[in-house]
Amino acid sequence: MTAPVTMVPADPAAAAQQDTDGPGAVLLRTLTELTADLPDADPGRVAAAALRGRSARADETELRELATEAAAGLIPEDPAYSRLAARLLTLGIRAEAASQGVTSFTGSVAVGHREGLIADRTAAFVRRHARRLDALIDPRADDRFGYFGLRTLHSRYLLRHPLTRKVIETPQHFLLRVAAGLAEDDTPRSADEVAALYGLMSRLDYLPSSPTLFNSGTRHPQMSSCYLLDSPRDELDSIYERYHHIARLSQHAGGIGIAYSRVRSRGTLIRGTNGHSGGIVPFLKTLDASVAAVNQGGRRKGAAAVYLETWHADVEEFLELRDSTGEDARRTHHLNLAHWVPDEFMRRVEADDEWSLFSPSDVPELVDLWGEEFDAAYREAERGGLARRTLPARDLYGRMMRMLAQTGNGWMTLRTPPTAPPTRRPCRAASSTPPTSARRSWRSPTTGRRRCATWGR
Repeated sequence: MTAPVTMVPADPAAAAQQDTDGPGAVLLRTLTELTADLPDADPGRVAAAALRGRSARADETELRELATEAAAGLIPEDPAYSRLAARLLTLGIRAEAASQGVTSFTGSVAVGHREGLIADRTAAFVRRHARRLDALIDPRADDRFGYFGLRTLHSRYLLRHPLTRKVIETPQHFLLRVAAGLAEDDTPRSADEVAALYGLMSRLDYLPSSPTLFNSGTRHPQMSSCYLLDSPRDELDSIYERYHHIARLSQHAGGIGIAYSRVRSRGTLIRGTNGHSGGIVPFLKTLDASVAAVNQGGRRKGAAAVYLETWHADVEEFLELRDSTGEDARRTHHLNLAHWVPDEFMRRVEADDEWSLFSPSDVPELVDLWGEEFDAAYREAERGGLARRTLPARDLYGRMMRMLAQTGNGWMTLRTPPTAPPTRRPCRAASSTPPTSARRSWRSPTTGRRRCATWGR
């Protein structure tokens, strides 16, 4: 048998010996400078890996990219390599932007405006305060990013030239562009506010939500994270109109919360065709495909949470939509699922009573009722024999718990608390919440990410 060969990291000087005046020597000098304050990062090891992987005609850019990948691969061994990889990537981003003629913040905005990416209003604000805004840029602040955060910023958030697909802004240009896009007007007071906001973001003390980061200052200033849509009416035109609304909101990174409780259940008579409805599942299958297709500009998946009343006769099939087994034609893979759970259901679970399921076409009023009014109308519908079927409340509750444990979907949302705040009487019942509502410690759809516990300080 042949003895295994052990690869010994090359000495950096030896690795670059034949590249004394070439890209290898430049890389070695760069790595040595970047690791001056990183004693635990070995520039020679990274240089050797980059030089071994280079092509015959490797230039400085290729070697820097290889070195970035090599440093990133060493992050599990020592966090210092994350700093080194981030610094190398920062150099790459700056070189990429410079190749598009961008060497300053105002230059970045000018290129973006020329290419139809930056809004006229933002471009005018930047021109008016050009000298001050350029002076705000602090290139050293890029060193606050770790490698994986900076890589995500580079791949998803920085504006790119429509044709070359090269970035036309650096991380600091990006943060100042976001701040400038939020300026109220072009007065010196607004410039002061932009400077203060940029300082917060540059120090990473605060960041807005992703839609704001994606869209601020652009020609599509959709900056809210989440949008709530009521259930489509129980008619074909309304259902397909909702698809259109969701696609347009998702196009620019909006998360969607939508109810489907007004759409009739499976097996219900359709008088217009004298046929029977397939229920909500086929329509949700179409919505699922739409959410996947309109993937927020290719930067991240679309996000939608669908809400259904617990009394809807399709609730059992709804529970199975994210199940990994069964007929794929009746499964969705991208939608988040949640229930609106009335107090009456929980009382019947506690008492081990029966629970009745209805089609909204038979009891349309239930969708807009809550609290005692819902309880009375629900019991009246039962007495009137309108239920499609009944089952033990605990059986349905058990299925809800199992699917939640198995799939992470089928969130239980109690309807009365969000509908009946203590300070006012609502004009109508709540029908949905944003996809992010499950994360109770973070709640601010537009303004950004801060612990709610700190807001009152």
